[in-house]
Amino acid sequence: MSLVNIALAGQPNCGKSTLFNALTGASQHVANYPGVTVEKKSGSFRAKDIRFSITDLPGTYSLTSYSLEERVARDFILNEGPEVLINVVDAMTLKRGLYFTFQIMETGRPVVLVLNMMDLAEKNKIKIDHENLAQRLGVEVVPASMKTGSGKKDIIESVYNLSKSEKLKVPSQLDYLDMEEYLREIEVLLSKTSLTSKKIPLRWAAIKLMEDDENAKELVLQEETHQEIIAKVDELRKKFEEEINLKPEMYISKRRFEIAEDIVRTAVKKEENTKSNMTDILDSFLCHKIAGPVLLVGVIYLLYYLAIVQGYNITNYTWPLLAKIRTFTESIMPASGFIEEPLIRAFSLWFVDSVNALLNYIPIFFILFALIAVLEDSGYMPRMAFIMDRLLSRFGLHGQSTLPMVLGGIYVGGCAVPGVMSCRGIPDERSRLATILIIPLLNCLAKVPLYVLLINIYFAAHKGLAMFFISTISILLVLPVSKILTLTILKDKETAPFVMELPPYHIPSVKTVLMRAVERVWLFLKKITTIVAAVAVVIFVLLYYPGISDERMKYYHGEEEKAVSGFLKAASKTSFKEQFNVEKVTELANFYDTYRSAKMQGGSGFENKEKQFEEKFPLYLSIIKPSKDRELKLLGRELKKLVRSRKIISMEMKKERINNSFLGKAGMALEPVTQYAGFNWKVNVALLSALAAKESSVATLGALYQQDESGASLETRMGNEEKGFTPLHALSLMLFMVLYPPCVATAIAVKLMSGSAKFMVFSMIYPMIIGIFVSSAVFSVSTALNLSGLQAMFGFYGLALIFTIIMGFVKNDKNYQN
Repeated sequence: MSLVNIALAGQPNCGKSTLFNALTGASQHVANYPGVTVEKKSGSFRAKDIRFSITDLPGTYSLTSYSLEERVARDFILNEGPEVLINVVDAMTLKRGLYFTFQIMETGRPVVLVLNMMDLAEKNKIKIDHENLAQRLGVEVVPASMKTGSGKKDIIESVYNLSKSEKLKVPSQLDYLDMEEYLREIEVLLSKTSLTSKKIPLRWAAIKLMEDDENAKELVLQEETHQEIIAKVDELRKKFEEEINLKPEMYISKRRFEIAEDIVRTAVKKEENTKSNMTDILDSFLCHKIAGPVLLVGVIYLLYYLAIVQGYNITNYTWPLLAKIRTFTESIMPASGFIEEPLIRAFSLWFVDSVNALLNYIPIFFILFALIAVLEDSGYMPRMAFIMDRLLSRFGLHGQSTLPMVLGGIYVGGCAVPGVMSCRGIPDERSRLATILIIPLLNCLAKVPLYVLLINIYFAAHKGLAMFFISTISILLVLPVSKILTLTILKDKETAPFVMELPPYHIPSVKTVLMRAVERVWLFLKKITTIVAAVAVVIFVLLYYPGISDERMKYYHGEEEKAVSGFLKAASKTSFKEQFNVEKVTELANFYDTYRSAKMQGGSGFENKEKQFEEKFPLYLSIIKPSKDRELKLLGRELKKLVRSRKIISMEMKKERINNSFLGKAGMALEPVTQYAGFNWKVNVALLSALAAKESSVATLGALYQQDESGASLETRMGNEEKGFTPLHALSLMLFMVLYPPCVATAIAVKLMSGSAKFMVFSMIYPMIIGIFVSSAVFSVSTALNLSGLQAMFGFYGLALIFTIIMGFVKNDKNYQN
């Protein structure tokens, strides 16, 4: 059986992915094109004696080099040399689709033109003479409706026949009239280059050079002796512009539209329909200058609510499954000592916790990607971008940056990971990278615990105002930061003019939506595995080493002996005294933790577990469970004292280990710098530990401000121990958390979506620099002016608002690539 490589090309929202799924079924693979973050979908199907390997190229409006997707699609066609190109066109917008088809034809490959959505065309009284169309274009034309599966067999047959044909069926050439003699002259020049050996069509290269295409120039300039060819082309371009009074690229575009118009005039008949179609009716509301943005807010809220809020609710059901993985890992690892944990156990549990933290996002990702697929397939996604682009473009962002920013926490309570992951659809490289880099600065849910902690302690009388401030200040910071990034480190990244076709509305295919959600989640899971492993090792080492000194360990072992001796002394007064020694007491304490953990997980399986516990550890279970037996009640009380002592010793050890760790020492070393922001070493350690996960900041503070016998809350403990800490200190810390670097999971997402480890590192460094600058400026200036925390809060908010407005009027630097 022979193998034939083919490719699927088309504009966005033409039904290309639906056709790909219909042809390949489950035989498909999702990856990225080498060196870029553009998704590469490939699959296969059989027809008689041929196996077809098919690649679904990115949806693009042209084959220029404005965007990364356009370059990827064009390079694949030219360099990989697919034997047949399937060009999917929306039959409802044939004229616009033909503009792209002409560029596909100029690559010189055999083409099968699929007129998709013919059912909608017929419903709208549009009749297309596909035989006339095939004759005019010199390609195979197949009417189809992939939503119903109509035309699939004809498409496969056409592709098969073209593959078996001994004579290459080359599409018709477009007549560029006044430019033809120029194109012929350039073709003669190019015939002397290596382009012929690379099987690149000379006519295509000539057209691209007349368009002043940079990538076409690079192809010619690969040999130094061809400088004169480019010089000659520049002369011809100048001469043509003088004769026609129109730039060559504009003339080419004009001729393509003229030819498309002429073809549609002869091949398409449309009956007059006095009724407004559904798309026009919906657009009158959804794209209205006032109602449009209001409805967009509603759609965004619904998407946020379903993906983030309900997604998190679903994790209440999935987390117990992940917890079972941790429980299983605990069961196969060496048991803990009374206060010491074997290194292999500590690292294994740390690794599982790191992976589980990411796996816990799967429900959110699945709902998110499914909803994005619904927005894409329905035709509303382009309209979202259209409505928001006017505002966001002032700050170097794109209309399609709206969705990632909402998911990341444009108000409060989002999540940076799905926010960054949803940046894939932004077609403008500069805007996509800018969006990826600012998402971590938004208010993800993981930042909220620290905000709540500080507001409850230091702004208790003004909780509403403080929460409004922290919820909205992030957007006033990220917009100017985005503008600065696009004017500096991203200024050389390519950008594209905002070109967005508003396709007709469609009812999304359930199968397509589910398949797209599954394949994107699977792609994420495959890519995080190795990165998580590396990051987990690094963070573990930084927090665990160099550890506690031998002298201090002697002290803790002494405390251990006191706790264990206390229990053994009580046990000696009972009939169970022969059943307990130091090892058995440790075993009992571990069993207590295991039983409590199983009970907290609950579920229908707990009764079975309890039976297993009763069979294996009947005495231990009798001590833990309430009993009327005097001796068991005594041992139960002593066990609770033992567990409490163990917990206190463990917390002291954890605190000391953090203090002595590389991160702890780094926190103390940073104090001379962070003192200007009002941070002491404890705050520094909490912030450094939050690099793994922002929730860790509060957990670490809980360990550093350790709980005493009274069981006071962290708010009370921190307020009591930090007498010099004021609302101004709290404001400074909250602002730093707003601008805090991404957590490990988000950093991994940045790496995946940017395709560069450099951007991942940069995303972790630049927020820290900005954060310490802003926090230090606010704290130091407010201290010098003797401002209270509330006064400083309002003063900074006003300055941030003014700065954002000013940056919105700074002119963007355009870097279009022809």
